[in-house]
Amino acid sequence: LIAAIGAQPGERILDVGCGSGGLAIDLLRGTPGTTALGVDLSTAQLEVARQQAGELPVTFAQADAQVHDFGAHSFDVIASRTGTMFFTDMAMAFANLAKATRPGGRLVMLVWRGIEDNEWLREFFGAIGRVLPMAPPPADAPGPFSLSDPDRVRDLLHAAGWADVAFAPADELLCLGPDPDSTTTFVVGQMKWLFNKLDDVGKRQAEANLHEVMAAHAGEDGVLLGSGAWIVTARR
Repeated sequence: LIAAIGAQPGERILDVGCGSGGLAIDLLRGTPGTTALGVDLSTAQLEVARQQAGELPVTFAQADAQVHDFGAHSFDVIASRTGTMFFTDMAMAFANLAKATRPGGRLVMLVWRGIEDNEWLREFFGAIGRVLPMAPPPADAPGPFSLSDPDRVRDLLHAAGWADVAFAPADELLCLGPDPDSTTTFVVGQMKWLFNKLDDVGKRQAEANLHEVMAAHAGEDGVLLGSGAWIVTARR
């Protein structure tokens, strides 16, 4: 993703759905002379981002990138790591980001492909699904697969004012933790919205199922599960 962004000294970067700031911080450390604004809805994660950024030339702000007024042509690069998939109004969001990008500027984002290409999500949903049956998140609603279909994404971006839309597959192992115990604790936290639907017995069983999965994927390099994403690029 960082290579695809190709940040250059002097460029202004907007990190959409920046979370705890990892992408913006890596970009600035890798390319001195760049500046960045990271936006997210989570005040807790933004506070972590500010602490981790130190004296780097980055600002973190709570803002909804779908509607926030960034000013016309304010950025050279719009970047996002798994942050754009949760827009509730894709057309409005990408048009707003296009307005904020200078002519010739670029959009680079990492988004998940379908569940068939993401072992980690299949395993998570499978383990919890033995207790709480559920369907995978739909591909046409806000969620991990909302930008998995290249045809849909291409149409969305063209309509919003982007050109030269391209897709490059990125298949990597995700390291979710050093061992089954700590990884299970992490995943239970990530899936709290599902665990809240279970009674105490169901929660214990779902956690035991997840631990079984994590143990099956544990090795010397930690708990590793496969993932598949698109790196989507476009030009303003």
